[in-house]
Amino acid sequence: MIGRVVMDVVTLSRVQFAVTSIFHFLLVPLTLGLSVLIAWMETRYVQTGDELWLRMTKFWGKLFLINFAVGVVTGLTMEFQFGMNWAEYSRYVGDIFGAPLAIEATLAFFLESVFIGVWVFGWKKVSKRVHVLSIWIVAFATNLSALWILLANGWMQRPVGFVLRNNRAEMTDFGALFGNVYGWVKFLHSVSSGYLVAAFFVMGISAWHLVRKRDGDFFSRSFRTASGFSLLGISIMLFSGAWSAELVARFQPPKLATMESQWETVKGAAYNIVPVPDPAHERNAVEALRVPKLLSVMSFHDPSSVVKGLKEFPKKLRPPFWPVFICFRLMIVLGGGMAFLCGVCFAAVRWGKLEKYPLLLRVMVFAIPVPYVAAESGWVVAEVGRQPWIVYNVLKTSDAVSKSVGATQVFVSLVGFVLLYGLLAMADLYLLTRAASKGPENPENSGLPLSGKGA
Repeated sequence: MIGRVVMDVVTLSRVQFAVTSIFHFLLVPLTLGLSVLIAWMETRYVQTGDELWLRMTKFWGKLFLINFAVGVVTGLTMEFQFGMNWAEYSRYVGDIFGAPLAIEATLAFFLESVFIGVWVFGWKKVSKRVHVLSIWIVAFATNLSALWILLANGWMQRPVGFVLRNNRAEMTDFGALFGNVYGWVKFLHSVSSGYLVAAFFVMGISAWHLVRKRDGDFFSRSFRTASGFSLLGISIMLFSGAWSAELVARFQPPKLATMESQWETVKGAAYNIVPVPDPAHERNAVEALRVPKLLSVMSFHDPSSVVKGLKEFPKKLRPPFWPVFICFRLMIVLGGGMAFLCGVCFAAVRWGKLEKYPLLLRVMVFAIPVPYVAAESGWVVAEVGRQPWIVYNVLKTSDAVSKSVGATQVFVSLVGFVLLYGLLAMADLYLLTRAASKGPENPENSGLPLSGKGA
């Protein structure tokens, strides 16, 4: 009975953290990418004096601020859970995990909070150069914040620079944590997903207005700007994704085997493009479109390298199969689709007026959620694929939950979070949809400095 209660607490605590993380991560990528896009737009305004760039800065900036405000609220509750639901985790690794989170809060979040205020309230009060500098600092701080959080998460994936002493993990080398390649690759992959979210967000909304023939110059330029940004995002994503797979193969072989439904340990492992797994019998019922030795090449750059199968590991040390396998395949398919759309959109922009491609514009409206789904799928692969470890090969998730918190308490708080976050989600979606569909204000009614002064 005690074991069942403990498991209930662990499961409920995991679900609660997953709910808050998934919702928060719906907001973070747009903030990461849109802050950079807006900074670029305002920079172009300062360089050229073209009022269209200023209108773009104002319009997309309004959507950025809506998303940013909700994101801050949802992010704060996540860190409290380390003290409430995961007190044993905080006690065991707090000496290490707390350092990057403290730097993120005192440096990155401080810069972000201060200069977002300068940017919001500084119109016509500071010079144009100071004002554009403030949004660049916001963009830098937002991405810096992501770096420190992902370095902390990278340590959980590949713990380095510590010793186990007095029944807890103690840091011995901060440089090892900061230089942990796992954290840096996760940062590149997560930031690039944010750039794609922002690019598809801007292109999709612009496409919606272009189909309705609204403010063509404004939304054509917005689409063109975002299409170029999407190429940057997809390039970093493809590079970091390939690198990430190599790190998983080296440091978390059970995760790789689950992702690829690889059951047997094989030298020169083939890649099955269309596998149909049968976990109950620890095999694949179907292995279609096999490419000889490709999995070994992708994992270790060596066609003769050995890829470990799931049977190599005890069942209790394997990650949950179906969530990891399905989300990985979904992420790969959506990533390929996004790469195709990025190329098509950029080519369409280069070939002429976007209005000539109504089908593409309609596709991009419906493609807005695609990078969101891909990003969330990647999160599931990274975090669920690490199980049963909360710190890989150091601390199990079942040992990290708070001992003084009961299942009823966690359940009640979980229901509260679901209701609260559900309301926040509806409010965020309503405000974003309303502002996006309304479009930018006309220059004569917007209060913008049409003379180009005082921005």
